[in-house]
This record gives sequence, C-alpha cells and structure tokens, in this order.
Amino acid sequence: MRNDRPLGVIPARRIVGAALLRIALAASAALALLPARAETPALDRLLSAVVHLKTTINRDGRTVETLGREREGSAIVIDADGLMLTIGYLMVEAESAEVTTSTGRAVPANVVGYDHETGFGLLRAMLPLDVQPLALGHSADLKPQDPVVIAGYGGPGRLAPALVASRRAFAGAWEYLLDDAIFTSPPYPDWSGTALIDHSGKLVGVGSLMVEDASGRHEGPGNMFVPIDRLPPILADLIADGRASGPGRPWLGVITRELGDRLIIAAVVPGSPAEKAGLRHGDLIVGVAGEQPGDMADFYRKVYARGAAGTSVPLDVMQGGERRHVDVKSVNRLDVLRLKSTY
Repeated sequence: MRNDRPLGVIPARRIVGAALLRIALAASAALALLPARAETPALDRLLSAVVHLKTTINRDGRTVETLGREREGSAIVIDADGLMLTIGYLMVEAESAEVTTSTGRAVPANVVGYDHETGFGLLRAMLPLDVQPLALGHSADLKPQDPVVIAGYGGPGRLAPALVASRRAFAGAWEYLLDDAIFTSPPYPDWSGTALIDHSGKLVGVGSLMVEDASGRHEGPGNMFVPIDRLPPILADLIADGRASGPGRPWLGVITRELGDRLIIAAVVPGSPAEKAGLRHGDLIVGVAGEQPGDMADFYRKVYARGAAGTSVPLDVMQGGERRHVDVKSVNRLDVLRLKSTY
C-alpha cells in the first residue's frame, strides 16, 4: 500500500514544466519559490516514464520465502520500445508482470533480464506505452550535497526533493556489494524501483532500499540508489541473454550480520554451497584464506578475490566453540534461481 504523500513531496500542481524541475531540486527550502499554476504538461510528460509495476513470482522461486509471491513498486521506461528498468528484487523469478501508466492504463510485460551484482532488473511492455522515455544521465557526476529529485509512480504528486547524503560502498547481508552506491536524504517511503533524477532531468539512479544512516555519520535515515552508470556495460547482455556475460561473482549462500567486530552467519540458504559445506546458523566467520575479514564488505571482497563463480573459497569459522576450516565450492547465484521459465 502506498502513502498518500511521501515525506517532502511537492504538490502536484505547484511545478510548471521541465524547466521548473531545476527549481524543485533545491530541496525543501526552495518549495516556497514555486509558483502555483494549473497545468504542468512538460513535467507530466517527463514523469510519465515512471510506471507502476506488479509481478507474480514463480511459486517454486527461491526468493518467495523472503520477498513473497506478489510484489509491486515502480519501474522506469528507458526507451521508445517499452524497455523498463527497475530494482531486480521486484521481478526476479517472475512468471507474470503488469505495468500501469500514469493514465491508469494497464499493460502486460515480459521479463527481459536480471543482474545480481548490480541489482538491476529489466522488463519490456508487450504493448506500446505511449510515454516519453526517461533519458539516462551520469551518476558519476553526483557528489554529496547535490540536489536531486526522487520520483515514484503517480506523476508530480509523487515527486520529492532530496540531497545526495553520501557516495560509498553498500554491503547487503544477502552477499551483495555495491562499491559506488548513492545515498540520499530525507527518506522516500515508496523507494522500490523509484527514479533518481538529476538537475538536467535525467535518470541517475534506481531506488533500492531505506537505510538508517544515509550520510555514514549517523545523521539520519534515507535511501540507497543503484547508480545508473552500472547499467550501460551490461545492458546489451541483459537484453540478449537475460544476464550479464561471464561466470559472475562467487556465491556461497550465507546471510551475514555484523555484531560489533564479529561477522556472524545469521542464516544459511537451503541447498546452497554453504549448507553443503556444513556451515550453520550462528557460526562466526573468522578467516577467508587465512585472513580475518574486517567487516561485511571486506568479507565479500576477500571472497571475490578468490576468483569467479565456481572457485573454492577457504573459510575459517568458529562453530560450537571450536575453530573449523571449510572449503566452500561457490556457484553463480543466477544458476540456482528459477529464471528460465520467465525469459
């Protein structure tokens, strides 16, 4: 369910055209400067690229237990043929998908591809959407304190000003590491698949998460966005093959948590390499190839440094009060998901 108005959302008829988008980007202090007008055709066209996405997931999908079978959020139209970009957890293992435009028109969509390393997902509308695609910008240009706009499905009424709070690595418990994540504040509550738009009206990121610490200095919550610069290098592969080329990063199948300076296994994915190697809930990870990981991000980097998916990863763990050495034969995460029926 969506809130009627996210934090800091600009009222739908107080912005006039794409030119005034730049004014909105000055964040909340600039809202008083926006004139009231009755029509916003240019802005409506710009934001029509953000559509509502609803998916139903394969009942045998590996992600159903944690993410559910029915998922919804936003997606962003990025070309004239109805190609849409979203955050991958909304559509991974989907057996059906439907998008709804800002005019309320519902259109079925096909899953195109998913990339675990970035978190991006692609779909394509099965019928013309008749919306203006959102042009891709350059996320590398963003720096802390730059003004941006967050746009979820719903037109100007779902537009919210924000600031870039920080640019830094993000490590997720599900073996996910993004070295160049974009963090914004204040928080936008309907973040899944939302568009992050820069001062020129171009797409620079896709909404992924709500985070407790956006700045990295414990100054308050915000959102994490996947930078758009990660898309062009893999776009052709995702369209052609449903995944990026190459073997991918090694995946073990552990959910980890940081407890002070300790790294603990909070869960082991059933049937995963970690389970087959005998790793268990509650084990402490104390070494990768003989080196102690400093934190979750460092743990992932040490695992990735062993080679591509398929490599054997030597781990040292504290299990039941005893130190134990295990060699975990890694795999590509995509090879254990229920993807083939959706492509």
